[in-house]
Amino acid sequence: MILSPAMNAEELQIQLPHIQLAALRWGEPHKPVILALHGWLDNARSFEPLAYHWHDYLADYQLIAIDWPGHGLSQHRPGAYPLHWVDYLYDLEVLFEHLSNKYTIAALLGHSLGGIVASAYTATFAKRVQRLILIEAISPLYEQANQSTKRLRKSFTGHRGYLDKMNQPSAVYDNVSVAVKARHRLTKLAEPWCQIIVERNMRPNGDGVSWCSDPRLKLDSPMRLTFEQVDSLMQHIETPTLLITATDGLSYLQQDIPQALNWFQNIEQHTLAGDHHLHMENSQGVMGVMSHFLTGKS
Repeated sequence: MILSPAMNAEELQIQLPHIQLAALRWGEPHKPVILALHGWLDNARSFEPLAYHWHDYLADYQLIAIDWPGHGLSQHRPGAYPLHWVDYLYDLEVLFEHLSNKYTIAALLGHSLGGIVASAYTATFAKRVQRLILIEAISPLYEQANQSTKRLRKSFTGHRGYLDKMNQPSAVYDNVSVAVKARHRLTKLAEPWCQIIVERNMRPNGDGVSWCSDPRLKLDSPMRLTFEQVDSLMQHIETPTLLITATDGLSYLQQDIPQALNWFQNIEQHTLAGDHHLHMENSQGVMGVMSHFLTGKS
């Protein structure tokens, strides 16, 4: 599949009280919204392969995919403080309220980090979310309580290094393809899909290009929940939920599926061929199960 730049998507700027988000829209603006939330270090264009099939499967909806703060074309969070995943919950809360004043939000669609945030938001405000679609994500990440000291020390050490380097000029690459190949080597994601993501996360810099994503995104979070906290949050979620995992995706997700079946009272689960970014490399397969979940058609 060869995709044209941004697949004729409409660029949106969404001004929230605390930050401005960039977004892409596919489909007609009067139709109900599928609100898409991308993964860590990705951006709105990671949903472009799904949008390629949108008219064939979900023409009765529009797809709005945001760039999280610090990703893509969205603003960075102010200041130089460490970041925490809970920050995204606040973003989603304000964004959801903002969009609900204009549109009917038919479903939340989240991949990886986006799915983590969407699941926690749904657990907290279940009556607001009509339907939930999780791709390679189930719940907030958790770890044993005895890891807290080690995590805090590592986070503070990384942030200290960030502060020491924050005024240094950004690294300049000759062209985007250098960064595309680097991401491919690191993640094993096929180069065409890396290209889609990397292009939106870079900006011109002199005779070359530099990353425009917030460097704090690569630092360890200072705190992670325990299983007991996550288990308490995720109990008895009645929102109709579609969980899609990959045959070659995050291995712990397969182990957590029984737990998901306990947390979500109305869940449909599919494992499809692909890796962690299966919504890109197996976009038609993902669209098929999404269509069946949302419309009853495959």
